[in-house]
Amino acid sequence: MTSVSELGYENLDYNEIVFPKLGLDFHVNSTAFTIFGVEIQWYGIIITFGLILALIFGLRNMRRVGLDPDRAIDAIIGGIIGGIVGARTYYVAFNWSEYAGDWKEIFNTRGGGLAIYGGIIGAFLVGGIVCKFRKVRLLPMLDICGTGFLLGQGIGRWGNFTNQEAFGRNTDSIFGMSGGRIQTWISRNYTADVLNPDDMVHPCFLYESVWCLTGFVILVIFLKKYRKFDGQNFLLYLIWYGLGRFFIEGLRTDSLMIGTLRVSQVLAAVCVIVCLILMIVFTSKVKRMGRDYKLYCNTEESRLLLAQADELNAKAKSKQKSETTENQESEDKNNG
Repeated sequence: MTSVSELGYENLDYNEIVFPKLGLDFHVNSTAFTIFGVEIQWYGIIITFGLILALIFGLRNMRRVGLDPDRAIDAIIGGIIGGIVGARTYYVAFNWSEYAGDWKEIFNTRGGGLAIYGGIIGAFLVGGIVCKFRKVRLLPMLDICGTGFLLGQGIGRWGNFTNQEAFGRNTDSIFGMSGGRIQTWISRNYTADVLNPDDMVHPCFLYESVWCLTGFVILVIFLKKYRKFDGQNFLLYLIWYGLGRFFIEGLRTDSLMIGTLRVSQVLAAVCVIVCLILMIVFTSKVKRMGRDYKLYCNTEESRLLLAQADELNAKAKSKQKSETTENQESEDKNNG
């Protein structure tokens, strides 16, 4: 292994992040700014930005799968809340020894500590319940959300970059990175023969970001041109993300563990296998059904609900326009 110092980077500042073989050097304070004494972290800002873009994507594509965006937004908001709670609950549950003595820290997510699989589970449960109450078909909803998840996750991983976390074991790769916080963390938790703080490490956050964003592009194309049954994009999401996560998780040094097993790696493998089986089963069933099977967007129910939504929106716009005209006439009369 070539040490970071041998590549020209010595005495790294705590907030310095370097990619020595690429010649890249960043100084990133994990705190973006302070409001009324409260530090706002880049981690939270980036995660929120990813969620907003995923939300915009979802709402703009709801009609493509036959759903009314006005109904679906309640389920999306519920899914976001459930995802955040689920991600934190999952992380805390598998790191309980760190939080048992300080309950307040359980609710402190500004510095990190959100687990993706917990977020998926929480979003699925809460979003699914809201879909039931709002009479939104779940499978088309999952197709949109699964595709949007990849966009949100691909962007959100850069929150790990600002925190100098989600890195892997030592490497001589051209993409190898190091940082002041990374070196400090490794020195406190490992001996040099296991993980050397002076050597570069795998930027696992970067690998996963690229994997997710690539998957997002592929699933968007699939959604528009190749989707054969409701729920197919969601299965593809779980397969794509699970496959990447399985290999990337094997490189990481900060995995959530049960004994000697990496929790996310085991869960990823199970997801891929189960979803591949379901994909084969459902694809075969749809082929057997032939023309008897219809995507929800092609059903009479979907067309009727969208027509009703369009009618309500048209009435609302007409009323707003009428009120604006009346207010303008009243203002002109008063001025006259």
